[in-house]
Formats: sequence, C-alpha cells, structure tokens
Amino acid sequence: MEMTYDTTMQGALAERMGIKLLEATPERLVATMPVEGNTQPFGLLHGGASCVLAETLGSIGATLHGSTIGRPYAVGVDISATHHRAARSGLVTGVATPLHRGGSIVTYEIVITDEDDQRICTARLTCLLRK
Repeated sequence: MEMTYDTTMQGALAERMGIKLLEATPERLVATMPVEGNTQPFGLLHGGASCVLAETLGSIGATLHGSTIGRPYAVGVDISATHHRAARSGLVTGVATPLHRGGSIVTYEIVITDEDDQRICTARLTCLLRK
C-alpha cells in the first residue's frame, strides 16, 4: 500500500517559508519554495533556506517510510548541503529520493533546481526513526 502525507502537517517554518509540497511518497518527494522572502543580504537564496527545504522533504519521506514499519517519528541527525549556484528570483524545486531506508536510519538525497532546471544545491539528510 502506498503511503501519502497530509500536506497540512508540514510545520510552521515550512509554511512561513512558502514551501509547497507537490508530491509525497516514500520513494519520491517534490516541493517548491519561493526565492523571494528567503534571501540573504545580497538578494540571493539563503543557503539555510535550501537546507530547510531539503530537511522538510527528507523528514517527510523518512516519516512516510517509518510509518510502514511501526516507527512513525523521524528525527534529523545529519544534514549536509553543497551550494552549486545562486538563485535570485522565482521558485526553486526540491526533489528527494531515498539513498537508504532501513529499520532505524533513513537517508535521502535532495536535489534543488531553479526555474531553468539548473542544479543549485545537492543535500543529504539522515534521520533516525523512533516509535
């Protein structure tokens, strides 16, 4: 049975940042986030905003996987991000796919692209699954 995610449960930070969840299954998650309102002082998308988008997607994926094995609570334990290029306007899109889905540890790779489909960030999130 394919699990889906209640998009109203993203959390206050994701809501404040304008993150919109478009697709959510344990195998693939997709969301968008506006650059406007999420910039650093030079007008570029803030690297921390990219990390929030990545952690939002990876945590939801981990929660969906954990729900299928009786461990429905995912807690992020490690995140890394490489920022490849700047985004100045429009929307960015994050796509998360699992690298590992075990009984207690889940790792997702999250690729964030701009509206021209240029990769701006590659992130990896590891979550611990709890009962």
